[in-house]
Amino acid sequence: MNFCNQCGETVTHIIPENDNRLRFVCCSCKFIHYQNPNIVAGVLPLIVDSDGVEKVLMCRRAIQPRHGFWTLPAGFMENDETLEEAATRESIEEANLKLGKLRLYMVTSLDYISQVYMMFIGQADNDFSPGIESLETRLFTESEIPWDQLAFPVIKDTLQNYFSDRSELVSQNTQSNQSLGKLSVTDMNSFPVHNSSIRR
Repeated sequence: MNFCNQCGETVTHIIPENDNRLRFVCCSCKFIHYQNPNIVAGVLPLIVDSDGVEKVLMCRRAIQPRHGFWTLPAGFMENDETLEEAATRESIEEANLKLGKLRLYMVTSLDYISQVYMMFIGQADNDFSPGIESLETRLFTESEIPWDQLAFPVIKDTLQNYFSDRSELVSQNTQSNQSLGKLSVTDMNSFPVHNSSIRR
């Protein structure tokens, strides 16, 4: 940052009085420019395919960064919207998805780029297509995930946590002689909310 967004004069990078962090401070009007992390809201969408198997929908990016790599629907939260609204909007923009009820599933801090990912989990109708930010949309089972072509580490972590949680749930149901096909709301509510960080 070079210029003050209040008066247009130059700024300096100092620790203001009664503060403990470096801030951009205007040399003229003394306005302190506070900068805060960006929130990324997204969804791990579950869809029952035509073969009756519940799969994860992923999008292949049509934009930079990581053009051509696979991701989950996610993007920066806008002003005047809730987390759920942001995740829903991104799902429409990237995959034209119609989502059901969402549940917070994973919170990941990326301190080196000042971002916080808020990933939800939810079911969606089997009616989707690439949005303006996607080259392709496709359903995947765990064995079909293109693990070496994922756009971001947080996407890999979200998927790994989901398949691990689902595997544990399948194991519990097998032990109690219950079948598990499509996840129920109760099933999803039994998943923990994962809280992690990714450092450079």
